[in-house]
Amino acid sequence: MMDLGYVTAIQPDKTLEEVIHFAANNQFKCIEVMCWPPGKADRRYAGVTHIDCTSLDDSRIEGIKSLLDQKDVYISALGYYPNPLDPDIEKATIYIDHIHMLIEAADKLGIPVVNTFIGRDPSKTIERNIDRFKEVWPAIISAAEAHNIKIGIENCPMLFTKDEWPGGKNLATTPAIWDQLFEAIPSSAFGLNYDPSHLVWMQMDEVQPIYDYAERLHHIHLKDAKVYKKKLDRVGIMAYPLDYHSPKLPGLGDVRWGDFFSALTSVGYRGPVCIEVEDKAFEGSETDIENAILASRNYVKQYLVL
Repeated sequence: MMDLGYVTAIQPDKTLEEVIHFAANNQFKCIEVMCWPPGKADRRYAGVTHIDCTSLDDSRIEGIKSLLDQKDVYISALGYYPNPLDPDIEKATIYIDHIHMLIEAADKLGIPVVNTFIGRDPSKTIERNIDRFKEVWPAIISAAEAHNIKIGIENCPMLFTKDEWPGGKNLATTPAIWDQLFEAIPSSAFGLNYDPSHLVWMQMDEVQPIYDYAERLHHIHLKDAKVYKKKLDRVGIMAYPLDYHSPKLPGLGDVRWGDFFSALTSVGYRGPVCIEVEDKAFEGSETDIENAILASRNYVKQYLVL
């Protein structure tokens, strides 16, 4: 069936070994491991490096594989979420090069998926960004195919702060846009790291895409979102999205989880489902963070066989 895991970005101060031990001791079968290049983060949940792919030698690879085998945990995906379509070409090139590095690392480690963003120039139209996508992304997907790796694109708009306004920093936000991207690159290696929470705050059906894109579901994120209707009525959908919604732990927001998991089972999804903790109410301490991961596990396990 589905394997429960979590996204390691919420544990930035732990080593990979500590994360694996925590996962193994708490009924998790897998983890999505953050692989940002070492350095300062430019936003929350970014800049986390649990595997440094810039210095991944044979000894480190064997050590990671050995510990995973010992603990009966696997890595569901390597995660890195920059803006490969950044209007600053020098920055975009750095991001793209690191995605290629993750593809090679995933192959060496025997990990089937690399999760990332398409990227976007927030000041340009969808059409202009799709043109740029067609220039940048075919080579990335070709590299993934060559290494037998799948690319999972998270559907987060990256439209939360003033510097991301007005278009956000990730193009792959809606089914209408996904169709254009998949038409341009029809490769089976190119798919979704599907997160239902973003459709909720965009006032969309978060369940139907599971049926419509069953063959493109390479990875699943489990995150909830709470829309505050009174705030939305005051500021409207043109406001900064965090003015009317908050990311929440699974079960504390508006995602229809029963329908969500029913859809996954109906389409025969058998991959990882990874809790993504971004709930500020549970970030006061390391204990709060661990409790958030475990509370999410306790809620989600009603839909799974652990």
